[in-house]
Amino acid sequence: MSSTLVLAVVLLMMLASFVVGRQRALATAGGHTRALHSRPPYYGSYVALWAAVPALVLLLLWVVVEPMVVDMVVRNSLPDDVRALPPDKLSLVLTIIDNLVRGRATVGDVPAYAKEAAARQQSLHATASWAMAVLVIGLAAIGFFFGARRIAPTLRARNHVERAATWGLVACSAIAILTTVGIVCSMLFETLHFFSMVPPQDFFFGLVWDPRFSAAGRDGSAGQFGLIPLLWGTVFISLIAMLVAVPIGLLSAIYLSEYAHKTVRAWVKPLLEILAGIPTVVYGFFALSTLGPLFRDIGASVGLDVSATSALTAGVVMGVMIIPFVSSLSDDIINAVPQSLRDGSYALGATQSETIKRVVMPAALPGIVGSVLLAVSRAIGETMIVVMAAGIAAKLTLNPFDSVTTVTVKIVSQLTGDLEFNSPQTLVAFALGLTLFAVTLLLNIYALHIVRKYREQYD
Repeated sequence: MSSTLVLAVVLLMMLASFVVGRQRALATAGGHTRALHSRPPYYGSYVALWAAVPALVLLLLWVVVEPMVVDMVVRNSLPDDVRALPPDKLSLVLTIIDNLVRGRATVGDVPAYAKEAAARQQSLHATASWAMAVLVIGLAAIGFFFGARRIAPTLRARNHVERAATWGLVACSAIAILTTVGIVCSMLFETLHFFSMVPPQDFFFGLVWDPRFSAAGRDGSAGQFGLIPLLWGTVFISLIAMLVAVPIGLLSAIYLSEYAHKTVRAWVKPLLEILAGIPTVVYGFFALSTLGPLFRDIGASVGLDVSATSALTAGVVMGVMIIPFVSSLSDDIINAVPQSLRDGSYALGATQSETIKRVVMPAALPGIVGSVLLAVSRAIGETMIVVMAAGIAAKLTLNPFDSVTTVTVKIVSQLTGDLEFNSPQTLVAFALGLTLFAVTLLLNIYALHIVRKYREQYD
């Protein structure tokens, strides 16, 4: 029995437990809800939690542990001479066994021991799946009967359910935190491995990005992994994007919140937010096929050498893409400013434009800074538009008409292709990712400082 089917059975039992627990609580109180300590739905939730939580925990552990145990048993059952093979050849044997289990085609003759191991693995998986079904469903049934027997008018069901909900929220928060910690640690360990091959000063202060050679290249070169060209390309394109997105988005938000009629606002705001739902590859194709050639032709008409793939093209298109991040959030923040502030300004004789400039915008500044920060983070993390509109050349240039690239593009390019995972060309992607994480973290800290400073002033 598959884990999906077992999960469906447990969820159905959970629903049935809720109904039974609610009805049993009413029956024990003689139909008088005032005799119960908690509302009837809390009793149903109490029984449902006993039926579902232990069973779901067991199911999760089984799904995680069972494949590892089966693989270990199958590996130990292989002949001694096969288990003594080098890691790469042993991995090939295990891949052949896995292909046989999954019914995939294999190349060449399959050894007899591989067929026996595949049959043993299939048998173990089948046995384990039925054992999982029996144990999980049995545990759900035991939890149901245990919870139902404890139903009584004096049972503090609400307290138990709310405590369980609190622990559930804590678990969800812990998962989010541990995921972040895991991502950072995985990048940090691989980055330290990279710095054991390439000196940190060559990476952080290098002016040339040329990772064509491995640490033992054919000419003895260790490659050049200079971060500065990539970091500058990221900042340069993001700056152009923000020069497009912030003025247009902010002015759009001011118009929609302060000047536009309700009918106009009801139509224009959803149309602006549609821009955020367009896939980035569509923006990249538009930049590559339309905007890039347009800028090139306009530059040629005035005597400028403009590349079809340039920082200007990528920045403008990226700016158009992130306009909704600025306009929509800023509009909500401006609308949240109390009307009493506006009324007080009007009472002192200020015009509408003066009220917006001197009262509304300063009061909304912390939220506007947050929306701009979100837009900056979105621009820094963009990849597809840069690949298609700005190219992949790592250059240190102030010319917006020239091709540049960003950190995210090189992360993707270094992790694709047939490269050894322990080579500097691959490990440098983790160093780039950790650097990008640190940059965005510093941006968040700075923005938080600004938000707190002005929030104290206008609260």
